[in-house]
Amino acid sequence: MEKRCSRVVSDDDLQLFHQTISQYEMSTLRILYQYFWDDLKHIVEIVDTQNLLSELKSRNFPMRTEYLLMEKNLGASVFSECLIQDVMDEGREAVLAFWESLFVLQNTYQHPNLIGVLAEFSQTGSTLVSLIILDKEGHELHRLKGIHDRHKKHLLEMTKNFEEHNAPRLVQPRQSCSISSCYLDLIVVSTQQLRNRSQHEIKETGGRHEEYLRKAHTPLERVSPNRLFRWCHRSGGIPNAVMVSGVPGVGKTTLMQKFVYDWVNEKHYQRFSFIFLFKFRELNRHGEVSLVEMILDQYPYLESELDSILQDPKKLLFIFDGLDESIHNIDFESRKLCSNPKERVKLGAIVVSLVRQSLLTGSSILLTSRPTKLASVDISVFQRVSEIMGFFPREREMYFKQFFHDEELSTKAFHYVRENDILYTFCYIPSFCWIVCKVLSMCFRASSVTDEQQNVFRPKTVTQLFVSYVANILANHCMDSDCPKTLMTSLGKMAQYGIMNHILTFDNKDFETFHVDIQSKILSSFIIDTNDSKSHTTTCSFLHLTIQEFFSALHHYINFSEAEMQSSLQRARSFEDGRGEMFIRFLCGLSDGTTTSLLKPYLCGKTSPSEKVIRWLCQEMAAKWRPETETYEKINLLTFLFESRNKCLVYDTVGPRGHLDFSEFHLTPVDCTILAFTLESCRETDYLNLDRCFIQGEGLARLALVLHTVQELRLSNNDLKDSDMPLIYSFLTHNTSRVQKLSLRNNSLTGASCSSLACTLSINQSLTEPDLSRNNLAGPDFHDLITTLSVPTCKISHLSLQQIKLTDTHASVLHSLSQNPNLTHLDLSKNFLTDTSAKHIQDLILSLPNLEEIRIDVNGFSNEKEGFLKQLEKIKTGLSIIV
Repeated sequence: MEKRCSRVVSDDDLQLFHQTISQYEMSTLRILYQYFWDDLKHIVEIVDTQNLLSELKSRNFPMRTEYLLMEKNLGASVFSECLIQDVMDEGREAVLAFWESLFVLQNTYQHPNLIGVLAEFSQTGSTLVSLIILDKEGHELHRLKGIHDRHKKHLLEMTKNFEEHNAPRLVQPRQSCSISSCYLDLIVVSTQQLRNRSQHEIKETGGRHEEYLRKAHTPLERVSPNRLFRWCHRSGGIPNAVMVSGVPGVGKTTLMQKFVYDWVNEKHYQRFSFIFLFKFRELNRHGEVSLVEMILDQYPYLESELDSILQDPKKLLFIFDGLDESIHNIDFESRKLCSNPKERVKLGAIVVSLVRQSLLTGSSILLTSRPTKLASVDISVFQRVSEIMGFFPREREMYFKQFFHDEELSTKAFHYVRENDILYTFCYIPSFCWIVCKVLSMCFRASSVTDEQQNVFRPKTVTQLFVSYVANILANHCMDSDCPKTLMTSLGKMAQYGIMNHILTFDNKDFETFHVDIQSKILSSFIIDTNDSKSHTTTCSFLHLTIQEFFSALHHYINFSEAEMQSSLQRARSFEDGRGEMFIRFLCGLSDGTTTSLLKPYLCGKTSPSEKVIRWLCQEMAAKWRPETETYEKINLLTFLFESRNKCLVYDTVGPRGHLDFSEFHLTPVDCTILAFTLESCRETDYLNLDRCFIQGEGLARLALVLHTVQELRLSNNDLKDSDMPLIYSFLTHNTSRVQKLSLRNNSLTGASCSSLACTLSINQSLTEPDLSRNNLAGPDFHDLITTLSVPTCKISHLSLQQIKLTDTHASVLHSLSQNPNLTHLDLSKNFLTDTSAKHIQDLILSLPNLEEIRIDVNGFSNEKEGFLKQLEKIKTGLSIIV
C-alpha cells in the first residue's frame, strides 16, 4: 500500500472541491475524465481497493459484488479498467462521486500521482478543457499552414522508422521497423534524485527501477510521455523547461523520436505548431552560432518563413537530445544570456537562454541527459525533472517476442533470463535486452553445439554475458585468432581511453591513434556509426556503454602490463561518479578461468593478470571491509567478489562467523543475489541485519536458500507478506538451521500467517528469540501460534508481540504461555488489552516459572490496574514489569 499520512483534507476542503466540480456539465466532465483516464487507472491500481470502494459506496455509487473478487482473480489492472469504465457508464453523479472519493483518499494515500491529478483537475479545470481541445486541434496557422505541413512531413521521415543495430552476417538481418509497431512503453518518473550519485548509474538506476515496481515504498510519480508538459503540482504550473534523464541505452533518444512522431501524427501537443529536434552530438561542430542559423542548418526549408514562426514563441518546442554528449560549456546558472535569435553567441548560451526564458520567452524546452551529467549542473531551472527507468516486466517479455519472432525460442530465452536474477534485472535497459537476446539467440540456434556445451555458453553473470557475446562473434566470423586479437587490442585501448576520460564517441583521429581497422568486417558487431551528416565527420560509439567498459577490461587480459593495470585500477577507483565500477567488475569477472575459457585463444598465454586482480581484491578488502565503511562501498566490494566467482576468496576476505549490517540501505534484487553468494561462500554468519532494506518477497526469495546459515537475522521493515511465509519456513526448517534470533518486526504479516508460523516453530530447533511485533497477527489462527509457543519443549526464551492488535479476547489464549518453562522475556506492549484482561495477565505472570521481564505498557489498562500488575514485582523477586 502507499504511504499513509495524517489527515490533510478537511470537511471544508471537501465542500469546496464538491462546489468546484459540481459546476461542470457532463460534456465537460467527460472530456476531463478521458484526459485523465491513464492517470486514474494507475491511481486505482495503487490505492487500497477496499478504502476506495467504501468511499464510493458512501456516495451512493452502485457497487458490483464481484469487484473485490475481480481484483483478486484478474489483477489490479483489469479491475481498475473495469471500475473506471463503470463510473463513466453510470453518468454524472457517479463521476462526481468518484472524484470526491479520490479527493478524500488523500488523507491516507499521499501518492504523487493522486495529488498531481487532483491539483491539475481542481486548479486548472476551467482552462484545462480549452487546453485539451487545443492539444487536439492546434492553432489556426493561416499562411504558415503550408510550411507547417512541410515541416511535419520532414519530421515524419526522420522519426517513422526505428533501425535496429545488428552485427553483420549473423542470423538476424539488419532490420528497420515502424516505430509505431515496435516501440514499447517505458517507465518515466518524476524525480529530483540526480545529485551526488556515487554508484555506477546503470546499476543504481536498476535498483531504483526495482523499487519503483514494488510501489509500496516509492515516492516516485509516474509520468507518461504525453504528460511531460502538463500541469506539475510540484512547481504549481505548466512547465516550460523539462529535463528527461536516463542511463545509456535506456531509451532517451527513442523516447524523443516517439514523442516527435506522435506529435506529427496529432496524438498530442498540437499546442506546439513547430517542434525543433536537435542532437547535441551533431551540434558539437558549432562554435559561435545564432539560434536562427542553428535552425536553418537543420531545417533549411524554413528560411522564408522562419521570422514569422519565431514571432509566437509559445507555439514552439525545442528538443535537445544528449546533454552529456555536448562538448560545450552549458551552465544553467550563467548570467551571460542572449535575447536575440539572430545574435551569434556560444551554443551553450543559446540553450541556457532558451531554458531560462530570456530567448523566445514563452517557448518550451525539452532536454535529455545521463544522470551523472546532471549531478554536476544546476537543474533547479527546470520545472519538471523526469527519469526513464526502463521497461516494465511485461515489456521485457514483449521485447523478447519481437526479437526472436519465434514463440518457442522467445519463451525459452525469456524463461532462462527470468531465472537468472542478474541478467533479468539488467534487462530493464532496452539496449541491454538486445545484447542478452543476441547472445541467447547464438546459443539456442547453434545446431552444432551440444546441450552440455550450451549450458557452459549460457551466461550467468554480466561478465559471462559479454564474454559469450564477443566469443560467439569471433567464432562465427574469424578464420584465425591473430586478426581479432589485434582488433580487440585496438578496441580495448580506445575503450579504456574513453572510460578514463569520460568519452563515448570517437572519430577518425581516435581510430588512427589506437590503430583501429575501420575496414574490419566484425567491427560493427561492437561499435555503431554516429555520422554527422552535416559535417561529414565519421564518428562512432560502442553499441552500449557496458560493451565499452567490457573491452576496456578485456584489454588487460589480451596484452597484460601490471603497471598499466594498476594505474587503471587506481584511476577507476578514484572516480566519484562511479563510472569506473563496471570496468572493475569486468576485470574481476575475467579473473575466473571458467568465465574466460571461451576467449582463451585470444588471451595472453604467458602471464595472466588473474593473479594480480585477485591480489588487488584482497588488498581492497583488507583496506576497506570495515564496520565504518559506507554500505554502498561494501556492496561494491561484494559485487567484485561475486563477479570473480571465487568462493575461497570470499571466505578468506569476508570471513566465516561474520557480522554483516546493511540496515536502512535499499538492497536491490541483484544486491540480494550477490549477498546470497557471499553467505554461501562464508558458510556460517553470526549476524545479518537487513532492517529497512526493502527486500520484500523478491529479495527474500533470492536469499532464502542461504539464510539458514545465519545465527542472528534481522528482517524488520521489509514489507514481507503472508505469501512470503513459505520462504521463511524454508530457511527456519532447514535441517542445519543456525537461526537463533529472528526479527520480523513491522512487516505486513497478518493472522493468516499464524498457522504457518506455528508449523515452522514446531519444526525448528534453533530459534530462541523471535520478534513478531507490529504485524497484524491477531485473528482466528492466533491460537495456533500461541499453542506451539506454549508446549513444554518449546525453546523460545524471548518473545515480542508488541503492537499486533491483541484485544481482551486473546487474553485467555495468552495465559497458555505459562506452560513454556524457557520463556524469560515477553513483550505485549502497545496492544488493546484492558482491565478485562488484567486477571489473565496476572495469572500468566505468576505462572511463568522463569519470567524475568514482561512489557504491558501502552495498552488500555486503567492506572489502578497498572499499579496492581506492577505490584506483582514484589511477589516474584528479580522480575521487571513495565507498565
